Amino acid sequence: MAHRAHAGSVDSAEIERFSRLASRWWDPKGPMAALHKLNPVRVGYIRDQAADHFGRDGKKLDCLKGLRVLDIGCGAGILSEPLARLGADMVGADPAEENIDIARLHAEESELTIDYRATTAEALAEAGERFDVVLAMEVVEHVVDVGEFVSTCASVVKPGGLMIAATLNRTLKSFALAIVGAEYVLRWVPRGTHQWDKFVTPQELESAIERNGLRVIAERGVIYNPLADRWQLSSDMDVNYMLVATRNSEGGV
Repeated sequence: MAHRAHAGSVDSAEIERFSRLASRWWDPKGPMAALHKLNPVRVGYIRDQAADHFGRDGKKLDCLKGLRVLDIGCGAGILSEPLARLGADMVGADPAEENIDIARLHAEESELTIDYRATTAEALAEAGERFDVVLAMEVVEHVVDVGEFVSTCASVVKPGGLMIAATLNRTLKSFALAIVGAEYVLRWVPRGTHQWDKFVTPQELESAIERNGLRVIAERGVIYNPLADRWQLSSDMDVNYMLVATRNSEGGV
């Protein structure tokens, strides 16, 4: 069994596991294939929510221009890069240095300017960093302490800003599809990627968010459409889902 230790909400065993996959993050048929396939729906949702919230035209190629966006647990930049292309001032943070090395190299090859840092959300909060949009996408289910992690994320959201989180619901359906189906039957992701007991229900996540001065303003499920071979937004939040929360301009609820 891997040694498990943590600083704040970070789980070192999770970092070690994703570090081992670092060199294959950008292989669309590799261990992160499922994430590559999920990416278009994530990018579209973030773009539309941010554009709507900040009064932008989501159809413009630079609709996120001028917005400082933090991608927590950015891995090798699969999500950070398309958001940077939409004009966002991206900061990608990941505690695994191997991931950040790959992210920096790929961004350079793609001629994109992204501020990648091998650091934690806690360190950014302690340094007084603040962002218009804070993303915690497919990260919540990998931390040691959800409450502490959400508190840290909320603390770096500017007044008037957004926090967007995507994670997995803790249901029998998610166990069947996200673990048995995705890891053992379809082999979309490496076995052991997820632990069902670390999945978080929308109610639990919403409570944690609202305890920290933010208000949930939108929620959406994400489902896989086998006929179209793509992920899409849905009212079904039983497995994958996303929540959007805001801090009002005065900084309270």
